[in-house]
Amino acid sequence: MEPSTWLAFFAASWAISISPGAGAVAAMSAGARHGFVRGYPLTIGLVLGIWTQVLAVAIGVGALIATSALAFAVVKWVGVAYLLWLGISHWRAPARPLVADAASAELARPLAMVLRGWAVNAVNPKGTVFLLAVVPQFLDLARPLGTQYLWIAATLGFTDLVVMAVYTALGAQLLRALKEPGQIRWINRCFGGLFVGVAALLATVRRGG
Repeated sequence: MEPSTWLAFFAASWAISISPGAGAVAAMSAGARHGFVRGYPLTIGLVLGIWTQVLAVAIGVGALIATSALAFAVVKWVGVAYLLWLGISHWRAPARPLVADAASAELARPLAMVLRGWAVNAVNPKGTVFLLAVVPQFLDLARPLGTQYLWIAATLGFTDLVVMAVYTALGAQLLRALKEPGQIRWINRCFGGLFVGVAALLATVRRGG
């Protein structure tokens, strides 16, 4: 990949990471529920989910998902169901500062947070279709593709680590600012509604767009 091509993709990757979506909602929610330090591991999972998507595109699985109605539908509805589960869980969460709650501490274990973040991005066929549309524009077919996909994955991972840190920090600010049960209930239901909204948007995605 030529330096000029990489710089163009680097600029594009910031726009991709900053764009509001399931990842941004998940990062802010993790910060709001658990604070920055305990919530940030979710971002590691989000990056691993992106890398899973890039790998799927690189080895051709992404093309199968994009062209097979059955494969696309399976991945899409698994993603919708997972986002709905997250939304309902947030909506029904206790109206108290969860960072001090023992059950919440269990949910905020680093591995659990990583797996939760991975699932948000890995089962999103919209991301697969998007990568299939964008990534080929930056590939030089005369050069080894494996190295170029590594650069693409590393670039997307870097920008997401930075951007999602900001989203997590914003969520953590809410955790510090909102202490009353009514405020906690409001923020839980706000994030729950956002997850349900993202699930509804994902449910409308078709293979053609």
